[in-house]
Amino acid sequence: MSSTEQETVVTETSSGISQDRRDVLMKIASGVFAGLIAPAFFGDLTSRADEEQKPDLSDLPTLPAPHPGEDPLIHMMRDLQRALAKPIEERKWSMVIDLRKCVGCHACTIACIVENKLPPGVVYRPVIDEEFGTYPNVMRRFLPRPCMQCEKPPCTPVCPVKATYKRPDGIVVIDYDKCIGCKYCITACPYGARSYDFGENYSDHAPVLSDAEQTPSYEYQRVWNREGHKSPIGNARKCHFCLHRIEKGLLPQCVSSCIGRATFFGDRNDNKSLVSELILKPNVMRLKEELGAEPNVYYLI
Repeated sequence: MSSTEQETVVTETSSGISQDRRDVLMKIASGVFAGLIAPAFFGDLTSRADEEQKPDLSDLPTLPAPHPGEDPLIHMMRDLQRALAKPIEERKWSMVIDLRKCVGCHACTIACIVENKLPPGVVYRPVIDEEFGTYPNVMRRFLPRPCMQCEKPPCTPVCPVKATYKRPDGIVVIDYDKCIGCKYCITACPYGARSYDFGENYSDHAPVLSDAEQTPSYEYQRVWNREGHKSPIGNARKCHFCLHRIEKGLLPQCVSSCIGRATFFGDRNDNKSLVSELILKPNVMRLKEELGAEPNVYYLI
């Protein structure tokens, strides 16, 4: 073996994880694959929410070959890349949450707030904390509740200006430019998955507005500055599976930040994807199935 070939050999660490896999996991967690947090990366994006940003597959990371016992994040990144290579109408984004693994750390909630620069009162992914049993045999369980991205969303037909609608890939979105803040969709959602942006900031009563709250968000691949009464202030807001991350080859922030690997994401139409495998488990369920909304978020119990 030549010296050049020797240099390319990946050595396994004492923990059994190769160095290149460690690098991949660190990049997934930090979001540096697409330079997501850099304003310059998004500065020229002016498309509306209903226009698909065609993924630039050349920017996607090179992932290691499938390996027994690999981190689910790498598996899901591979699924994501495969899905992005297909036309949008052939994808069906879905999420699976394993309630047996959720420890109620709220890391997903905080990560979502940071990723989307959410103001007070706007929460995309709360974690419901329930205590059950009779003392002294008392236990707690946790239920993360993102938007269900319903197949038949009750929130869309009630919008008088058609500002909220379902994309071909299954994600229900809001066009902030059209939304008039009537709150009909908030009332119609049976899961309480929508919030209203009243224009508040966490540091409103401080002498100076914090720099963090003046940083723009990049939802729907647009640059949104919180100025005056401009959108998204005065709009209904909701989880969109971090659409701006997906279309840049990144997993939703709640998936990447889950310390227990309890949240899974991918293309349900891909029978090789992790989510399509989990959805077929006998212990899978969906919230309020009797309503007929057909949510695309599944739970393992």
